[in-house]
Amino acid sequence: MTAFLQSKGIMVDSSNIEACHPIPRKNKGDKPVIIVRFVNRKHKVELLRQGRKLKGTQVYLNEHLTKRNADIARTARFLRKQKKIQSTWTANCKVFIKLNGAPEVAKVLLIRDIEELDKYQ
Repeated sequence: MTAFLQSKGIMVDSSNIEACHPIPRKNKGDKPVIIVRFVNRKHKVELLRQGRKLKGTQVYLNEHLTKRNADIARTARFLRKQKKIQSTWTANCKVFIKLNGAPEVAKVLLIRDIEELDKYQ
């Protein structure tokens, strides 16, 4: 795994990886998933920032969100596709949205509960 990432210009020190293993696939056609646990959060954040370098490779780096935060993120992405909010992203397992409007008035909000998104439906 580290050799592939380094070939794409993503620097990963294997001594910062605590555990790395594949998740068993339910069906043969499912895409493989590899879980990586880092020694500390700093290394995870650095790796996620470099994830853009993987564009076009069919390899994705994602945070592991709780079910609650994954549901919030899914709803926020749906709102973005409907153009009801400008954008959404996760950072440090928290979900953020950016409201529509001019750059100087488009507020960035931390969403802690799915009901907070109801007013943008």
